[in-house]
Amino acid sequence: MKPVLILFLAAQVATSTANAHTGVQDDEVLARMDGMSAIAKEMKIIGKMLKGTAQFDPKAVDAALSAIGDEAERIPALFTPRATDPKSEAKPIIWESFEDFSDKANALGAVTDELKGQILYAPDLAPLMQEIGQTCRACHTQYRVSD
Repeated sequence: MKPVLILFLAAQVATSTANAHTGVQDDEVLARMDGMSAIAKEMKIIGKMLKGTAQFDPKAVDAALSAIGDEAERIPALFTPRATDPKSEAKPIIWESFEDFSDKANALGAVTDELKGQILYAPDLAPLMQEIGQTCRACHTQYRVSD
């Protein structure tokens, strides 16, 4: 996947997530959305470095990867309550296939753990974004309502 497309997809997720928060009434759904927004925020930090609008900083990349991994670890617990809200983008199939859903969240955490300390140069960012993007897409395609 080309870096520009990766950045576009990350921006779309961040924008749609921010817009989706408006009017959410269920606190558990809001907590899930906040967790996903935190991941999008960290992806944006890495994306700016990839795009060249922020200086490449391997320590900042590792910090972003750690934050993404921390949020990924929380995902199954955030979705344990079968909370719903009209603004939720979670498909009901999550709770029917919760083990697979959890495995996909855990895969994101595993990818970020694997990549920490490995991103030493700016050209390493494109494969990082591609790998994380594929992991996110694997879950979103099946378990998130698309626009």
